[in-house]
Parts: sequence; C-alpha cells; structure tokens
Amino acid sequence: MTAPIRTDFDEWLVQTYSEIGDFTVLFVLLRVTDTTVEPLRSAWLHVVGDETRWPDMTRLFIGAGVEWSAAVFFRAGREGLVRDEEARARLGALTRKLHEDRSLIRDGEFFNADGLRLRLDEQPAH
Repeated sequence: MTAPIRTDFDEWLVQTYSEIGDFTVLFVLLRVTDTTVEPLRSAWLHVVGDETRWPDMTRLFIGAGVEWSAAVFFRAGREGLVRDEEARARLGALTRKLHEDRSLIRDGEFFNADGLRLRLDEQPAH
C-alpha cells in the first residue's frame, strides 16, 4: 500500500511520475537563512515508481552529515532515467552553476525541511 500524499514534495513526485514515468532527479541540500542560500551537499536518485514520500527522502538526507534546511530538485533530463555516469556529470555542472548563481534554484522544485514548497525571492539592494 502506497503512503498517502502529505507534503508538496509528495504531490510533485507523484505528479511528475504520472507524466513521465521513471526518472532521475538531481538534488541539492541547502542551508537557508533570511539573507543567504548555501549549497551543502548534492546527489542524484533514480525514481522508479511513485511510492517515495518526504520522510523517505529525509532519512536519505541523514547520510549527508550536514544540517540542512531546504532541498531543491531538478529532473536530470527530459529522457526520464539517465545512466549514473550522465547523472554524475549533470550534477557536477548543476552544482558549479548553483555556486555561481543561486537564482537557478527557481528552475527547480524547492522545498523546506517539512517538504513544503518554497519560493526564492531576490533581496533588494541596500
């Protein structure tokens, strides 16, 4: 029996799976404060089925060994599942770009530690 949908993440994953089937997702754990967003750790995951729920993801994140407050997810490619070598290369490119330009988070699916959707807004210059 599949766990019920309880978070925005769960809803996103189920909807994405229903649209494209199995897919590879790149994700980056972040530390978010009132004024900064800091990438911490990243990895990829092959999503096979729509049974994964937010608590499953947070258990996976424990292995990163960092205190995180948000995560952003990006499909690895339009083709659905990608090979590990390709996922690794795409993740490397993504993390390099994120370190240069945090606004790329807007192109992903951005969730807080409770699995609820976040939005990244620009801070006005002081």
